[in-house]
Amino acid sequence: MKPARFDYVRAESIAHAVEALAGAGGDGKVLAGGQSLMPMMNFRLVKPSVLVDINRIPDLDRITLEAGTLRLGALVRHRMTAEDALVARHIPVLHAAMKHVAHLTVRNRGTFCGSVCHADPAAEMPMMTLLLDGTIHIASPRGTRTMPARDFLTGSLATALEPDEMVTAVDLAIPQDGTGWAFEEFSRRHGDYALAAVAVLMERADGRMRNVRIAMMGIADTALRLGDVEAALEGREGTPASFDEAATLLQASIEPNSDLGASADYRRHLAGALARRALADAWRRARDTAEGAA
Repeated sequence: MKPARFDYVRAESIAHAVEALAGAGGDGKVLAGGQSLMPMMNFRLVKPSVLVDINRIPDLDRITLEAGTLRLGALVRHRMTAEDALVARHIPVLHAAMKHVAHLTVRNRGTFCGSVCHADPAAEMPMMTLLLDGTIHIASPRGTRTMPARDFLTGSLATALEPDEMVTAVDLAIPQDGTGWAFEEFSRRHGDYALAAVAVLMERADGRMRNVRIAMMGIADTALRLGDVEAALEGREGTPASFDEAATLLQASIEPNSDLGASADYRRHLAGALARRALADAWRRARDTAEGAA
């Protein structure tokens, strides 16, 4: 199929882009990588009257270090995120997750911010933005604002973005030195959407887990942060028994979807198995801060 008729605007600046979105009367779409948008338009699942191409806007294709965060501009491609030295050095869990994103053609064009805006519940970027306490930078004709990722992601393919707004960057908090990390994903084939995935960050002090963060995707209508499981692990020793208890609590706290890919029961089992593995790996990678200071 071919897309429905639309007008095309090649934005020269952020101000130009949001002005065009505002002029579309709530019926405009931003084109960055287009790896999700264009197939949806071809199947006429979405029919924007105006397509605003932001690819010529300067300085949006950069990853920069900003006072304890990495800032990813709206035109930073998946391939750039996967290969960037700052990402590999400061946020290795993100570096590991990017290896699971789609296939080469998609990684060459798709953008990190675009994936966050698309809010697919089985995509890696929204989950990583939650895990890393991400902040979304938003521009509109009224000015700029920021929003925590936990408020930005509202449901399956749904965000808090207004029709005349565009995301200009996402900030990801850099974990403390010595933070343990792990990423576990299962899909039927490499590059396919995940049936379930788990990402973990934790610090280790005096032989106990601190500042535990756990995120999941592929099991619900949106990516998840598992606050109850994080709290249950806080201050515990990193033992197989602790990880088993956490996995059991995780399985009890989620309500997985059933679809053609997997049943809810299978996803629940898979989530527990991946969580046990990820928690053990993150604990193994964490450096004990008390020992390091001694």
